[in-house]
Amino acid sequence: MESTKLTFAMIKPDAVAAKHTGKIIDIIEHNGFEIIRMQKVIIDEGLAEEFYAVHKERPFYRELIEFVISAPVIIMALHKENAVNSWRELIGATDPAKAAEGTIRNSFGTNVGNNAVHGSDSSDTALAELELFFPDLFEYDFNSDDDSDDDDSDDEDSDEDDECDDECDDDHE
Repeated sequence: MESTKLTFAMIKPDAVAAKHTGKIIDIIEHNGFEIIRMQKVIIDEGLAEEFYAVHKERPFYRELIEFVISAPVIIMALHKENAVNSWRELIGATDPAKAAEGTIRNSFGTNVGNNAVHGSDSSDTALAELELFFPDLFEYDFNSDDDSDDDDSDDEDSDEDDECDDECDDDHE
């Protein structure tokens, strides 16, 4: 998957608590995003600190941490052409009062702190956030030379087959 086609998204504690999760997911899907990973989690403090490390020197850093660990969130890996920019357009400005009509933050956010969703600000940030929350997403090596043919599966010298045959036979007795 190309990095420009992936982004990280989070439905924040305020929107989850207000029961807006389903409505937000519906908007995401109806705007052409494919949700390739999604999970409801409670973020621990260490992970939150790593996630918001870019804001560590800002006066609102501690407030961000306390908020995001206060209740469950929905984390998602989204796929779409030009994913980061498309997602940022859909969510709107950080301040819901300044967000365009029909954006997620305008519809579900209540203030700058409780603005319903998070959106990565660049492809690099999106990849870092995706790796932080979905490390298995990048474990598969898409560039590896896969020489596996049907002929390889019948290889008589395979120790794996011998081990499985012995173990599998024992399991079924």
